[in-house]
Amino acid sequence: MAAASFRWILQLHKDVPKAARFYSEGLDFTVHVCTLRWAELQSGPLKLGLMQSPIDHVMQKGHSSLLSFTVTDIDQTMTKLMALGAELDGPIKYEIHGKVAAMHCLDGHILGLYEPA
Repeated sequence: MAAASFRWILQLHKDVPKAARFYSEGLDFTVHVCTLRWAELQSGPLKLGLMQSPIDHVMQKGHSSLLSFTVTDIDQTMTKLMALGAELDGPIKYEIHGKVAAMHCLDGHILGLYEPA
């Protein structure tokens, strides 16, 4: 019997095309499919599915998922994401191993950003 294998991370969004643009332009995801109700994106081996959800089912500023990304320039990435609607969740932390930041993206999802030292 085969072991289960990871397929993708799924997020619910009010506006799927806007969310796809957020990940594509802000974090350089490749968009494979994008309709009003569904999008499939990829970054390396990570696959992200975005599905339309009725407004009352999407948490307002909630924490329905957290995605963590290693980036080469945290400041540039944050600037791009904020221009696309993200909000910083507290200050950048300067740890011995690198910079760390958290952002609220579309529909309240949390993105963790890490820039190695």
